[in-house]
Formats: sequence, C-alpha cells, structure tokens
Amino acid sequence: MFQGSMVALVTPMQRDGSIDKKAFLNLIEWHIAAKTKAIVVVGTTGEASTLSEAEQYDLISSAVKQAAKRVPIIAGTGTHSTQHTVTLTKNAKKAGADAALIVTPYYNKPTQAGLFQHYQMIAEQALFPIILYNVPGRTACDLLPDTVERLSRLQQIVGIKEATGKLDRALDIIARCNKSFDVYSGDDATALGLMQHGAKGVISVTANVSPGKMHALCEAALSGNHGLANQIQAELMPLHQALFLESNPIPVKWALAELGLIPPGIRLPLSPLDAKYHDELKAAMRKVGVV
Repeated sequence: MFQGSMVALVTPMQRDGSIDKKAFLNLIEWHIAAKTKAIVVVGTTGEASTLSEAEQYDLISSAVKQAAKRVPIIAGTGTHSTQHTVTLTKNAKKAGADAALIVTPYYNKPTQAGLFQHYQMIAEQALFPIILYNVPGRTACDLLPDTVERLSRLQQIVGIKEATGKLDRALDIIARCNKSFDVYSGDDATALGLMQHGAKGVISVTANVSPGKMHALCEAALSGNHGLANQIQAELMPLHQALFLESNPIPVKWALAELGLIPPGIRLPLSPLDAKYHDELKAAMRKVGVV
C-alpha cells in the first residue's frame, strides 16, 4: 500500500510542551514538496506516549486535512493496552488516516501467543489497515518472524515496520510472507540493504531533516540503481548515526529547531539534547548539506 521514503514526523512543541500546530502543518507541506511518500504522525518520533488521546486525534485529523490526499497519512496508535489501542485505531480511522502503525505492547512483555491475539483483536475490531511495528530495543518485546507470518494472513494487516536493524531477520519475514504483505525498514542506517533485498521503503527519522535525499535514496534503491543508492547512503550515514546520539526524538527535534523549522520544545520525561552533542550533530548536518 505504501512505499519509498516515509517520514516518522516529529510533533513540534513550544518550550512549555504545548503543541505548535502551525509548525506541524508547515512540516507536512515541506515533506509534500520534498516528495516524501507517506507521513507517519503521532508515532515514536512524534512523542505519542506523552500526547493525550484528544491531542492525537487532533494531530491526525489536522494532518489528513492538510495533506488533502496528496500523500498518505499513517497514524501511530499502538499502546501497551489492547483495548486502548483498539480505541486509538478506531479514532485514526474516524479522523481519515490511511492506515495505523501499531507498535508491539511495551512493558507487559507478552508471549508470542499474546502478541498474535493482541493484533488479531485490533484488526477484527477496528477493520482498518494495520502496519505492525517491531522495535524491541524500545519495547522489551520482540515480534518474531513466525508470529509475523501468522499475522500477515489476516486481511487488515498489510505490512511491518521492522526496526531491529537485523537484515537476516527482515529477509526471513519477506521470504515467509506473501507478496501482498510489505516490509519496511525502521532503521535508517540499514534501510538501503533491506530495500535492495525486497523491502518497499523506510519509515525514517532522518527524513525529518533531509527529506529530499531520503526520497532520492529510496527511489534509487527501489528502481535498482544501486550505485546511486550506495552513494546517497554514504552521504547520509553521518546523519543516520548522529540522530541517535541520544534517544529519539531528542536529537532530531534539536536539529529541526536549529534549521528554524520547529520551536525547541520537547515533553518530559524527554529533555533537550545535551550540549556536549551539539557540535557533533551540527557537523553531521553540514556533511549532509542541510546547513
């Protein structure tokens, strides 16, 4: 359903943590102009865990209205509660989103059987396209390929954002699932290798800062122009790495504030980027040519 460079969009905030709606809508226009292929709102990078249900609904519906069908809007709706995730997914559907990105339920540490039933219930109750999201480094919960294969047979589950950074894991999922089930990278540094082996794109943090180059990278990779793709990836690698000097989205929000695209706000328990990393991130931004 989706392919290419898909940005995991930040949620712009003022210093007091209030949402800057104008900056949010301006970012959507910036990404459309840069040919970003889909916009993921209120996900991990969008600080969903500290947004209220009302804030999430408002951001999703505002993004849908601003995009006006020019680019798909994917809404992050995953929580550690199955029933709450059902509610948020239904809300995203009501708000007009094109799909839901649903992270594995964090903190609870469910079994694989529990994970299957979690997603099965959401799919059956929400009746909405779902992209699974596996990022065990943040959730302490790993959605294994066997379970992904079972889930891929459910009509509403259309793909997975695989953010382990392990190429062999993603290739195993691609081999197991039918061609109507899409695999997306959730790790910028390894996204090229994954696309070269069958993934349909990347849900990217780096695209927040360099959307044009991320689009060019994905276009080259998906069209088989591996020489150009490798060149662009080498150019982007310093930024891929520097944007994780601290927990995402701390560095990417600092970078966007440096570019004057958003205010410097971020919500606790996340805090602004430590000053000791400013020069290193700024240097990576210079290497990539965004400053």
